[in-house]
Amino acid sequence: MLKISKIFNPLRIFGDLKRKDHKPVFGALDIFKYIGPGLLVTVGFTDPGNWAANIATGSGYGYTLLWIVTLSTIMLVLLQHNVAHLGIATGYCLAEAATIHINKKVSRGVLSFATLASVATSLAEILGGAIALEMLFRVPVKIGSVLVTIFVLIMLFTNSYRKIEKWIIGFVSIIGLSFLYELFLVDVDWPLAIVSWVKPSIPEGSMLLLMSVLGAVVMPHNLFLHSEVIQSRQWNLENDTVIRKQLKFEFADTLFSMIIGWAINSAMILLAAATFFRNNIKVDELQQAKSLLEPLLGSNAAVIFAVALLFSGIASSITSAMAGGSIVSGMFREPYDIKDSHTRTGVLVSLLGALAIIFFISDPFKGLILSQVFLSIQLPFTVAIQVYLTSSRKVMGEYVNTRFMVVLLSIIAAVVIFLNLKLLFDIIFR
Repeated sequence: MLKISKIFNPLRIFGDLKRKDHKPVFGALDIFKYIGPGLLVTVGFTDPGNWAANIATGSGYGYTLLWIVTLSTIMLVLLQHNVAHLGIATGYCLAEAATIHINKKVSRGVLSFATLASVATSLAEILGGAIALEMLFRVPVKIGSVLVTIFVLIMLFTNSYRKIEKWIIGFVSIIGLSFLYELFLVDVDWPLAIVSWVKPSIPEGSMLLLMSVLGAVVMPHNLFLHSEVIQSRQWNLENDTVIRKQLKFEFADTLFSMIIGWAINSAMILLAAATFFRNNIKVDELQQAKSLLEPLLGSNAAVIFAVALLFSGIASSITSAMAGGSIVSGMFREPYDIKDSHTRTGVLVSLLGALAIIFFISDPFKGLILSQVFLSIQLPFTVAIQVYLTSSRKVMGEYVNTRFMVVLLSIIAAVVIFLNLKLLFDIIFR
């Protein structure tokens, strides 16, 4: 493996946060300095695509599919920790490492597919923000999509990473508090919910929604994003002790952030199950969810629902575009840098590509659901290159995956592939 200090690009967007001669002293409160990168990932799997998938799941099947949120979150913790491990140990994001260490045709194919996944992600995020604007101000969805896209572009092209990170943390807090408030308004069957969180069950006809929930939680663009943004917390790449400390703090950040995401996703299904499913109401669109919440829970609940959705759409559009920029720049062995043409290209492809598709979608809610299914189909390819890279001693050196981790990651890959094959089988033969 190349010496870390030799491979690090000083133009990386996070370069101003690194000081080769800075040797930090780790104290009990240092964990709080590391909270942030994981929350950017949390935004990605509490996005409008998740809202659509979770509300459709809760309204259609009640508490039954809560277990897939638990399973996918466990898978996510392992995958995100592993890919962050790659970023910390090598100084490369996933896209850069794939370009350097994998056959050119294979890496270009996978990364091109991942770029399309970023577009699909941005489609869901922008749509969600636009739907929220329609709920709150009666702005048509297509005009709202343009407004959300313009706002996100301004944020990305004018703000530094640290400022964006603070905004994202604020957005996640608003989303979480909104659902906490709404859960206080409904009568949740907690004993049934607790059982459903750990007991697998696949009701007839639920496979498409199950896969959309999986695709909405374990998202390929987040794997690329996390391996990039985690490097904002690196101080001294030559010091083995510091790197090992960073890996521990990163895991704490990842675990903490993923638990928050699990709670928010679960809250969406609980809310839908306790309101819509209980009243035999199947929700087909997010606008319908707001209009139905008002007579059931009051006007405040409906407005809070829409406001949280707006923040979710904006925040997740920012992170999906950052992931697109990281993927495209990685194809050219470059780090994410919004001033660089390759990064800008990736950001623009992700956002403007999604915006263009939105103008051809007649059913926004169905577009949200199908975008999540597309992510679940792309996911095995991203997981495969990640496991290959992090299990290679040539790439990772002494930080290579243990045999136990290889087994765990391989099981996750197998589960994802199995569920995708079952989905395709159900679609073809249903």
